[in-house]
Amino acid sequence: MKKQRPGVFAWFGSIMEGFSHAAMVWTGSTPAFLSAVVLLVVWVLTGPLFHYSDTWQLVINTFTTIVTFLMVFLIQRAQNKDSRAVALKLNEIIAALDGASNRMIGVERLPEAQLDVLDKHFRQIIKLAERESTVGQSHSIEEATRRSEAKSGKHRRATPAKAG
Repeated sequence: MKKQRPGVFAWFGSIMEGFSHAAMVWTGSTPAFLSAVVLLVVWVLTGPLFHYSDTWQLVINTFTTIVTFLMVFLIQRAQNKDSRAVALKLNEIIAALDGASNRMIGVERLPEAQLDVLDKHFRQIIKLAERESTVGQSHSIEEATRRSEAKSGKHRRATPAKAG
């Protein structure tokens, strides 16, 4: 079987990955901030030289607009990657813990309406937990309800009849 070459988008994506990481690291650094401050100071000091003209103002306006426009995409890319990494780490924890509900793995891909249902679910568990006098763990409303009812005496478990 012949090995297929990655498409243009895959190639560009890998280049962008390296570039965006380097740009993210540099733009968040002290030298980047100091460079921006120096640029602004130079611009302000050249004001009298250009008689504070419209062109002088347009230069900084245009530059800052372009930088802001590009930074929005750079920040969004970094945020998406970080969010995905955190979600994967949480999925690993959920998958590894006994008693954790595997239904929560990949929950970030659910539609907003289903997230609202899950939020309501956990609010019910919080209400049940507030009634508990000790810290306990439960991972479902059903389990939390059974534990709460058993503690308050509302729910009696049927005991099997003794064999005679």
